[in-house]
Amino acid sequence: MPQNNVIFQKSGDENNSVFGKSLEPIRMLIERRAEAFEQKSAVGSLFKMGKSASFAEKITTMTSMEGFLPVGEGGEYPTDTMREGYSKVLEFETWKDRFIITRELVEDSKSIDLQHKPSAFTAGYYRAREKFAAALYAGAIAGAPASVGGKSFAVTGADGLPVFSGEHPSLYGGAAQSNRYACAFSADNLGKLETKMQNFRDERGNILALAPDTIVIPNDWQLKRDVFAAVGADKDPATANNGFNYTFGRYRIIVWPYLNAFLAPGAAPWIILDSEYNTQYGGAVWLDRIPLTVRSWVDNTCDNCVWNGRARFMAGFNDWRFAAAGGIPDGTEL
Repeated sequence: MPQNNVIFQKSGDENNSVFGKSLEPIRMLIERRAEAFEQKSAVGSLFKMGKSASFAEKITTMTSMEGFLPVGEGGEYPTDTMREGYSKVLEFETWKDRFIITRELVEDSKSIDLQHKPSAFTAGYYRAREKFAAALYAGAIAGAPASVGGKSFAVTGADGLPVFSGEHPSLYGGAAQSNRYACAFSADNLGKLETKMQNFRDERGNILALAPDTIVIPNDWQLKRDVFAAVGADKDPATANNGFNYTFGRYRIIVWPYLNAFLAPGAAPWIILDSEYNTQYGGAVWLDRIPLTVRSWVDNTCDNCVWNGRARFMAGFNDWRFAAAGGIPDGTEL
């Protein structure tokens, strides 16, 4: 489903004799391209999407409730509670771009160029969102802040550690936990990592019984071959017998080419995540403050029509338990 809408601010050049007739077709082209990009974007599958009306948002983790207790006949109802865990604050970033339609372009009816510029402008906006999301995940895999457009963005969760870490602490006691592993992808390692994730505990030590349902990989042919072989057939992929493949049909596979640009050469990480847990508790969080807002105006110094695009959004990590990563050389051994 589309996660973001385009807002067009009223232009003072609506009745301009040269540019007036080109404004509406350009708007329609931007809207159609936006809808197409929103449908195929990976961002909505890898982040909990939300909106905000504030300059910043505090996000936090929560424990589970203790659950029902035996009280005997006529016993009183015990009062259950949830406790707040670690928390962090996300502050919104402003993103901008523009394109220019020259007077000569309109006068000469260069329809191909008139279509290309707004199309490339819209693609650039959604590419920026994908690249920002991929940079955050790649930074979390590397254990270092993400760098986009010369700015640094944190990849830590609410506990202050990179979201993929081998030593996530428990706020209320208990052993540290890992969601960062060194294992290369294989059918057996998928089963092992899935089991590790299903045994993750909350801050109170309660087992969460997670159900990972998504595998995320870069655009690497060996990983694609191995992942699809492991989960794409109902028989045991490692043998010629009829052993049942218990991972068949349980995973959605996201091959994410944008991730490649931010990974170290030769890196082959793979991530499994529980999309329902992420939606409910906010592991990876994406917040839109101002959607893409487009305004056109005529620059009287050169008679060109300028189209400005502005948006405010931010993303980051909160509760690390939504995902686990393998294929990281310095990760924990399974």
